[in-house]
Amino acid sequence: MKLRIVGSVLGALVVFALTAIAADVSGKWIAQVPGRGGQTREVTFTFKVDGDKLTGTMSTPMGEREISDGKVSGDEISFTILMSFGGNEVKMLYKGKVEGDQIKFTRQVEGREPVEFTARRAAT
Repeated sequence: MKLRIVGSVLGALVVFALTAIAADVSGKWIAQVPGRGGQTREVTFTFKVDGDKLTGTMSTPMGEREISDGKVSGDEISFTILMSFGGNEVKMLYKGKVEGDQIKFTRQVEGREPVEFTARRAAT
């Protein structure tokens, strides 16, 4: 019985450790994000992870925005950016899959086709 409990605890610790390693996206990430007409613009994401909570900012030539509703689950992250265009608030939903030093993102804005792009960890 004791051996089974020890095995279960060790198994849980291994799963927790692997999840923590896979989810470490803290720091700066740079992406070339497609925009209207196929033009790209450089975007810098700065993330901080605390458990399964993701916070940070997104910086573009138009300024810096706080991310909201940020979550980390294993090697997947998600968050929302709120933008205002002509007095209209636009919610941009980001979902990403972490693969080493890159994150493969899909950005969805209601009423538009999803946009895919890859962010790479900035050199330190």
